[in-house]
Amino acid sequence: MSELLPHPATGQLFPSPVPPATGWPGDPADSPDTELERLGAAISVCRACPRLVTWREDVARHKRASYAGEPYWGRPIAGWGSPTPRVLVVGLAPAAHGGNRTGRIFTGDRSGDWLFASLHRVGLATQPTSIHAADGQQLIDTRMVAAVRCAPPDNKPTTEERDTCAPWIDAELALVVGSVRVVVALGAYGWDAALRSFRALGWEVPRPKPRFGHGAEAVLAGPEHDVLLLGSYHPSQQNTFTGKLTEPMLDDVLGRAAREGR
Repeated sequence: MSELLPHPATGQLFPSPVPPATGWPGDPADSPDTELERLGAAISVCRACPRLVTWREDVARHKRASYAGEPYWGRPIAGWGSPTPRVLVVGLAPAAHGGNRTGRIFTGDRSGDWLFASLHRVGLATQPTSIHAADGQQLIDTRMVAAVRCAPPDNKPTTEERDTCAPWIDAELALVVGSVRVVVALGAYGWDAALRSFRALGWEVPRPKPRFGHGAEAVLAGPEHDVLLLGSYHPSQQNTFTGKLTEPMLDDVLGRAAREGR
């Protein structure tokens, strides 16, 4: 197996087992080629947060009945999409039976159904759905990342887990930020994560901290170009079932990101 990058904060290297009884074939951390792929490989073997490791692997072994015959990824999730994105979408974390199953953020769950349908409508995805990691879906000038790379119990990582995981999004942002022109933060958690990561990279972030809301915006000033940060309510079932977030509302934000990112 190719040498893996260490955890950016601790320098710790982790072994690369596929979680037993998940059905996932082979070791997907083998042979990364580019710097972004090497980072993804390192992310995929991180075991820095014991509670998250236990949860993600327990979910992958004791599968939901409707997915009993499918392999589960059961590992941290790297970002995916264009290596030179104009638009960056920042979410909270993988879903237990979504990304934790498919190995791709926002793929295979109800939130992803809403998100990919909207991305397709505004011209940022080639297909309106994303079912599994080999379904042919491609993002157009767009990349997706999560603030926390493992599925957390109740979708609630602790502050310590958030901070332990932060170097991964910081490292990924550092590799792609040269092309990014718009960031779409899904929910307050994604909004805060984006602000922290840009600040960690030395960008100028407005003070006092810009307040999150659907359609909220802020300009992040970089050494060579600015980035527009846009807020959207997260396409969670709680928000979509109650009408807090509608398709036109999501399309408005992602459509603006598509236009501003050109």
